[in-house]
Amino acid sequence: MARLGIRGAPGDRSLTDAAWILSIGLRPGSALRYGLCIYLSEVSTMSTPIPASHRDIIEKANFAHVATLMKDGSPQVTPVWIDIDGEKILFNTAEGRQKDRNLKRDARVALSVHDNANPYRYIQIRGKVTGHTTDDADAHIDKMAKKYLNLESYPYRNPAEQRVIYTIQADQVQVSG
Repeated sequence: MARLGIRGAPGDRSLTDAAWILSIGLRPGSALRYGLCIYLSEVSTMSTPIPASHRDIIEKANFAHVATLMKDGSPQVTPVWIDIDGEKILFNTAEGRQKDRNLKRDARVALSVHDNANPYRYIQIRGKVTGHTTDDADAHIDKMAKKYLNLESYPYRNPAEQRVIYTIQADQVQVSG
């Protein structure tokens, strides 16, 4: 039976500096024998910057499609209004909705946003939720209503709902167009 293992090069002590060897084989050392070496140029927990070339896609009134994970691991995708604060992506939802429940259980998230003016131009982000808050969430959804609907306040407000702002750190960013 084949096994999969990851080992550092002899003497390496640092995850970020090591040349890692991906070993796929029946016994230790087989990866070296067959030359299956992968060198990772960077292993980082820092966020990936949003490229200036595609930042406008997030700043304009383009819908994002946010993917979260259900309990069984299947994806759940929802269109949302998005915002950007520095390098952090923000979106606003109501507590208790499916994406809210999913993200409180599993912080991994992916989203894609295409430019309405050119649908072949898009940005795709994979990352994790680094925070969520109800503080100023009503004011934030009003800000989003201004951006997306050109209205001063969110017209679908439900007094029974508590709004929440999610903050996403981009770990991987891919752009096109």
